[in-house]
Amino acid sequence: MFKPDFNPQPTLRGEAIHLRPMAAGDLEGLYSAASDPDVWAGHPATDRYKRDKFEPYFAVLLASGTTLVAVDRRKDEIIGCSRYYVAPDMPDSVSIGFTFLNNAYWGGGTNFEMKRLMLDHAFAAYPDVWFHIAPTNIRSQKATGKLGAQHVYDATLDLSGTPSPWMCFRLGRDDWRRVVTDRAASM
Repeated sequence: MFKPDFNPQPTLRGEAIHLRPMAAGDLEGLYSAASDPDVWAGHPATDRYKRDKFEPYFAVLLASGTTLVAVDRRKDEIIGCSRYYVAPDMPDSVSIGFTFLNNAYWGGGTNFEMKRLMLDHAFAAYPDVWFHIAPTNIRSQKATGKLGAQHVYDATLDLSGTPSPWMCFRLGRDDWRRVVTDRAASM
């Protein structure tokens, strides 16, 4: 369970994107963002770009009641999503995951902005945030490292209906503040 003072489905606004609660009517927009095979190339579910594989995933995300869709503010188009969850091995903490972005938004600041919005919100209620990444998902491991998160341990966890191996990364509030400060100083 989340802390009582934590809203796991807020609306968060950034410069280039905003995050808002996922709704049933987001299927087409989110599938459009997810329908390129490259989006899932490093992910364990490499065929999730196929509609028959994506729709059950969308249903799981929607049923969670904790998923946020990322919207490009300039184009007013859905470009991906992420969610908060409570991992079974860290029941008193919050985790961020189930994230994907359309590959047109890779390599810039979009993932950082999405995580900045979500992390700032999470750190108002929690001292640490956890990320669980598949051992084969090198892109996500690197992106999470850029946020300042550290690989702490590996575990087999049931995060979405099937026990699977995960690399568990922790990011502390102070480490996050240093990353944000360093990033601002370098710009």
